[in-house]
Amino acid sequence: MPLKIGTSAPDFTLKTKTASGLEDVKLSDNFGKRNTILLFFPLAFTGVCTQEMCDVSGGISSYESLNAAVYGISVDSPFAQEAWAQQEKIIVKLLSDLNKTVTKAYDVVFPGLAGIGDTAARAAVVIDKQGKIVHVEQTPTPKDLPDFEAVKAALAKAK
Repeated sequence: MPLKIGTSAPDFTLKTKTASGLEDVKLSDNFGKRNTILLFFPLAFTGVCTQEMCDVSGGISSYESLNAAVYGISVDSPFAQEAWAQQEKIIVKLLSDLNKTVTKAYDVVFPGLAGIGDTAARAAVVIDKQGKIVHVEQTPTPKDLPDFEAVKAALAKAK
């Protein structure tokens, strides 16, 4: 079960690939400044994950208008994530949790996906500016998408 609403979000630093190279993204850099959405997803280059990240990319302004940073987190390498983002025109910042440390910290591990190994489950976590979890949803299966209207509603109420 993912972490509970009202708990402090575990801080982390993960890598993202940009045109200038690998960069660190630290969750707590947002604290006191803006809300954060963490979108855990199983694997790049798969159908539902591509749909989710493309849909969120297409509507990124609705999250930004609610003062939120949006991060997609998977167990893929930052290099695979970058290739996928370029191919699919994904503008959500993708973070690599190759060692599954953040996936485990947020308790959203999906064991044995398609018999190939553990990945992140599909989950949405909304964190307010104070670093508290204000919304969390892990979907029943990797084929199901989070309720993005509930994500936006949680953002609208976040402090």
